[in-house]
Amino acid sequence: MMDTTFPLTAGLIASILHVIAGPDHLAAVAPFAIESKRKAWKIGLFWGIGHLVGMIAIGLLFAVFKEVIPVDAISKYSEQLVGFVLVGIGFWAMYRIFKKRKKHKHLHVHAENTPVIHTHEHKHDQSTSHHHSHSEKLKQNNLASFSIGILHGLAGISHFLLFLPVLGFETQANSIAYIIGFAAGILVAMITFAFVIGKVSSIAKNGHSEMFFNGIRMAGGLFAIVIGVYWIFSS
Repeated sequence: MMDTTFPLTAGLIASILHVIAGPDHLAAVAPFAIESKRKAWKIGLFWGIGHLVGMIAIGLLFAVFKEVIPVDAISKYSEQLVGFVLVGIGFWAMYRIFKKRKKHKHLHVHAENTPVIHTHEHKHDQSTSHHHSHSEKLKQNNLASFSIGILHGLAGISHFLLFLPVLGFETQANSIAYIIGFAAGILVAMITFAFVIGKVSSIAKNGHSEMFFNGIRMAGGLFAIVIGVYWIFSS
């Protein structure tokens, strides 16, 4: 009997390469991860779960209803829909950068040595309401990432090629090991990517480097728009 370590590792590597080699995957997650910062890994987790759900759904449709339901058409339109969604995500990221924040400036005088007059920006927000607003935005980002992951899973019959090795294994245990490795690889790859992006964004934000932080946000938004436009016209 073949050692299950090989099919498990093969599935893990195949799915990691699948995630990293798909710029549309990274473009969909990056803007949400940038905004979420320290909780960015959850964005990757929810996208990964959604991606697996979408792949399972399209696989079941193909296996059970391939003679009745035009699975190819579903996949094709899903690819176009992903393109439009990516463009929407990109413009959302741009909106987040340029929208005006409600702040009030107050004059302050410091007379310890030489009198200095300067302004402080002040936001009238209660800590409880701010925390509640942040939690709601995080939940919305998680849900959006999960939904986009499902779309990515539905888009592309090519996903079936990644499961062809399952047919070559002699035992059911090896096939299951490959599938488990594949699922784990998708989650690991996207969680890691989202975590790194969120960490960089968090450092930029906490380091008061507003220009660098906004540069990261703009790069993520433009990346999503470019990949989205490509998907729309290439599908």
